[in-house]
Amino acid sequence: MNALVTGAAGFIGSHLAARLLARGATVTGLDCFSDYYPRWMKEANLAVNANTPGFHFVEGNLQAVDLDALLDDKTHIFHLAAQAGVRKSWGSDFQVYTANNIDATQRLLEACVGRPIEKLVYASSSSVYGDEAAIPMRETQVPRPVSPYGVTKLAAEQLCHLYAVNHGVPATSLRYFTVYGPRQRPDMAFRKFLTAAAVGAPIAVFGDGLQTRDFTFVADAVAATVAAGERGVPGLAYNIGGGSRVSLNDALALIEQVVGRPLKVQRGPAQKGDMRDTYADTSLARADLGFVPSVSLAEGLAAEYQWLASLPVHA
Repeated sequence: MNALVTGAAGFIGSHLAARLLARGATVTGLDCFSDYYPRWMKEANLAVNANTPGFHFVEGNLQAVDLDALLDDKTHIFHLAAQAGVRKSWGSDFQVYTANNIDATQRLLEACVGRPIEKLVYASSSSVYGDEAAIPMRETQVPRPVSPYGVTKLAAEQLCHLYAVNHGVPATSLRYFTVYGPRQRPDMAFRKFLTAAAVGAPIAVFGDGLQTRDFTFVADAVAATVAAGERGVPGLAYNIGGGSRVSLNDALALIEQVVGRPLKVQRGPAQKGDMRDTYADTSLARADLGFVPSVSLAEGLAAEYQWLASLPVHA
């Protein structure tokens, strides 16, 4: 395998690159170091793979980079680069999301037309479903996202489908459900909760805490992504979830057990665009990809907390 991983300095991308390298693949990582969170955090992610034989890094933006040179001899593409974040996707920032999530994906897919790519795997999101989908969520349900971010992820997913149908680009999409674990982005809930808990600081919780999520440990998400690069069906989207539906309040109770102290919770109103519930039906991913999540939420939270504790400072 000679793979391109976009977003290779990100949370999931850095883990994916490491897994591919460990399997003997040659990996070219691409990242533009967007300013969504501090560059030094992404450079720390990148450093995990920087000196591994077979890894090459290119700093650049998908809208501007020389894709002919970048895609030369590539057998697989794992497209994880995106503008993240539901709450920042409203208002004037929406154009950043359309540029980085839709335009960039279309340019990459167009560059793949006519190339002997074995598989392109696109990292989509459970945010495409919205609040009208029945629980558990199935890929056959009509997606109705409730955030601008979800709209852009769905649009890019649809682009993957149409390039598969019309141009034979072997593109498969994965709908990740709330991925967490070591190297998690600093804006994500568990990273914020565990960091605050470590120093006894207050934790801000939006809503009543009864909202539920299908939390997915990063190693499980990466295993599914690698499998999709081998066996994913072009044109299809697959749910990738952790296997259990947990309320935010129950997750906070687990965090208290992990850190060994009670949490100082400050509750605020629910935020616009935040889905009420997510829970993945992963039977299609199980059948086609052999995907079975193996890390429980308690185990995953302990692993993330151990990683945070190993950092020079909590950030």
